[in-house]
Amino acid sequence: MLAVGMLIPVGYVVATVLEIGWDALAPLIFRPRVGELLVNTVLLLLLGVPATIVLGVGGAWLVERTDLPGRGFFSVLLVAPLAIPAFVSSYGWASAIPSIQGLWGGLLVATLAYYPLVYLPALATLRGLDPALEESARSLGLGSWAVFGRVILPQLRLAILGGGLIVALHLLAEYGAFAFIRFDTFTTAIVVAYQSTFAGSSAAALGVVLATLCLVLLVIEAGARGRSRYARVGSGSPQPAERTRLGRATPLALTALVALGIAATVVPLASVVRWIAASDASAFGEMPGALLQTMLLAGGGAIGAILVALPVAWLSGRYPGRLSKALEGPYYVASSLPAIIVALALVTVTLRLVPGLYQTPATVIAAYVIVFLPRALVSLRAGIAQVPESLEEAARSLGSHPIVARARVTVPLLVPAIAAGGALVALGAANELTATLLLAPTGTRTLATQFWSAASSIDYAGAAPYALLLILLSIPAVALMFTQIRGRAR
Repeated sequence: MLAVGMLIPVGYVVATVLEIGWDALAPLIFRPRVGELLVNTVLLLLLGVPATIVLGVGGAWLVERTDLPGRGFFSVLLVAPLAIPAFVSSYGWASAIPSIQGLWGGLLVATLAYYPLVYLPALATLRGLDPALEESARSLGLGSWAVFGRVILPQLRLAILGGGLIVALHLLAEYGAFAFIRFDTFTTAIVVAYQSTFAGSSAAALGVVLATLCLVLLVIEAGARGRSRYARVGSGSPQPAERTRLGRATPLALTALVALGIAATVVPLASVVRWIAASDASAFGEMPGALLQTMLLAGGGAIGAILVALPVAWLSGRYPGRLSKALEGPYYVASSLPAIIVALALVTVTLRLVPGLYQTPATVIAAYVIVFLPRALVSLRAGIAQVPESLEEAARSLGSHPIVARARVTVPLLVPAIAAGGALVALGAANELTATLLLAPTGTRTLATQFWSAASSIDYAGAAPYALLLILLSIPAVALMFTQIRGRAR
């Protein structure tokens, strides 16, 4: 039943095609405006994803495999942009350089905001690689750059494909960052069409194209991933990997990383601080209410995601097989669709089947669960896999009922995984903009919507306090994510 519920957005796309009919849908899809949006979106993907891969993999290699000075500092600096929502980063750049706009502005903002999504898996993979392979390559006469290109880079394939896919899906789903700099994509166009026609056929047609692009990306990534195995066989080399000496390239590498840190972190933060200094006390008046509503909705989304993910994570961890994979599939497919598609699907379903749920907190929380469920599922599945079944068996042998044994033995050991998964879901929910704008009850004020309301009216001083609070709320979850990845990779 839960898996079927997760497929509501997919069902919405299929039902839209069937209901409107191809004859009516085709003119809405094959028109110049859609062609312009398609060109913008494809160029964004073709240029943006490789740029994030270069920055992410290059940064991970520099801090993990070279003798770069200050590696610990730069390893943290490179992940810092994750604590700054993309629309806040765009706000920072737009207020610093008002002329920034269009494709190149969109590429700049998106690349700086999303390259850590490639950097983190690449860093984890590099930390987990067997140094013996690199030692063997060097013993055959290969230099450091040849070792990187022929030994290390192929083993980063899954990290690059996975991180690249996540970046691509974020680029397709992003609204606020691109709306700020007047760069039109399918998501920005859908929001405008929805606001003008209220879920009319134009918004539905654009949603069909956007969903199709997402599914095409999933198929491409699955095909490119292949079936190669990357697991270490045996204990591997006991020695740490030899670090490449940068030599004369050290100043260039340091300059590049400092410039990246300034562009991705310092510029947005400096803009926020500057506008806070220019704001008056009235800008802080509604912050307590917005913070409370944000915490309630984000907390509801986190609790809902944990409750929905736990049964499937338990089945996958304890009884892996075709059934668990079949149940997991809908969770990932639905979550790969942009939040705007999820929101449109829930608008349609609630209005037609349960009108009483339209524009209620329950619908907002349902959207958060669908969009951010994989964050909880991955964390719970990893946590369950680390709890030995022998502990439950020992409790049962002492006369405990299986349910009591799990409650007393397994659940306490899962608390870190539950907390991590819940924190990551809450982070995404607190920063979610499009679904909240479309689904939240009238009068709802979250930090994201209040920030957007002020910033979209060019009231940058009024938006700054909300931007700062969003960043402060994001820091603990990002720190937790970074710590988990570093610890898991060791």
